[in-house]
Amino acid sequence: MIEPIICSEVLARAMRTGADFAEIFVSDKELFSLSMTRRAVDNAVSTRNRGVGVRILSGDNSIYAYGNDLSREGLLKLADAAAGAVTAATTAGHLDLVLRPSVTPNVHVYAQKPGTVPARKKADLLNEVYFAAADADEKIVQVDANYMDYRYNTLIANSEGLYTCDERYYTRIGVTAVASDGKENQSGYVAPGSLAGFEFYSGFEPAALGREAANDALLMLSARDCPGGKMPVVIGNGFGGVIFHEACGHSLEATSVAKGNSVFCGKLGQQIANPKLTAYDDGTLVNNWGSLNISDEGEKTQRITLIKDGILNSYMIDRLGSRRMKMPSTGSGRRQDYTYAPTSRMTNTYIGAGTDTFEEMIGGVDLGLYAAKMGGGSVNPATGEFNFAVKVGYMIRNGKIAEPVRGATLVGKGSEILMDIDMIGPDVLLAEGMCGSLSGSVPTRVGQPTIRVKQVTVGGRA
Repeated sequence: MIEPIICSEVLARAMRTGADFAEIFVSDKELFSLSMTRRAVDNAVSTRNRGVGVRILSGDNSIYAYGNDLSREGLLKLADAAAGAVTAATTAGHLDLVLRPSVTPNVHVYAQKPGTVPARKKADLLNEVYFAAADADEKIVQVDANYMDYRYNTLIANSEGLYTCDERYYTRIGVTAVASDGKENQSGYVAPGSLAGFEFYSGFEPAALGREAANDALLMLSARDCPGGKMPVVIGNGFGGVIFHEACGHSLEATSVAKGNSVFCGKLGQQIANPKLTAYDDGTLVNNWGSLNISDEGEKTQRITLIKDGILNSYMIDRLGSRRMKMPSTGSGRRQDYTYAPTSRMTNTYIGAGTDTFEEMIGGVDLGLYAAKMGGGSVNPATGEFNFAVKVGYMIRNGKIAEPVRGATLVGKGSEILMDIDMIGPDVLLAEGMCGSLSGSVPTRVGQPTIRVKQVTVGGRA
């Protein structure tokens, strides 16, 4: 995208007022999407977004400038804008930076790159998902289905001599089904995706996605309102891991920890969870939605053991967080695109497998909730307080799954729920999502096996 000799000139220009590190980040994203809402594809979009950011670090301070002019003159202008913000430093001498171009090894397989697949074939896929939901039952009154794929290229160069590129391909399909009885509506949503090519869709029956979304909506339409109170809760695998991601994961990012805004500050080596619990953030998983060959700072991604047998083992740290915390980077720097400076972010974050069976978890509960599928929520990283919706829930009565219930929420603190997880199953499953933070929205996966929390506050309407 930009020749090494020009990158060298730009980096030196950015550091001329005394910065001790400079970085160039180029992103080039080509996106294709389809949407379907009225029994036919009603929107098709193809876009390209390309630009460059120049970042300098001076001690613990970061300055970032970005634009979409990739010419030599445009790049030097960005470098001058960043350098001009370092007003306290003395003028540095001439810098002669030598970049060492390197090839980023690609561990992911893209057997059928989306750009080689005709739009008609993508539309046929979307049709199959849509009509499986729309025709599932006469009570399904609305269906929204979406398909997207994109190619994402990056170039990263810095004053330490790095010059490397990476190419990524993503694809995802989602369907929302709304069921109505004439008085109220309930919805179901399914949206798998992968860091992969179009071959991803050969791994399952597309129509099954539509039927699943419709069945969830119909089930919740017939469900009773959930009662509230403190009770044991069994949380299903897969997207159930969103609670760990939000209530604990964000609090383990340097973005929070380096500023002292985390409940887990200064707790490395201390017990923060039940000894049964081990948790990871793993950006190396092949073809996983949240994986990367390299971080958006050009560092290799890692399999980070965040918690080991209940003991806090590691934080997720980017380059700036490393400086502020005086700890090594874990290759966790990520960003949405060139319009954002990187911050520490999760990739594929999940709780590891245990040995407890589902029958044991349910059988030990006299009265509780089985949260089969979780929805979205919110969390305060500084306190760990969270609030999450349950998409599909059932009451547990006398050790057995009983009637479906709706309107349930789980309320608590991350630090408390980690200690209260008393059973962990072997059935680890991960699910796709988009995570928003200071450096924009990035693909992440959340996951866990089925777990049991011995007591948590359940908000309900009954």
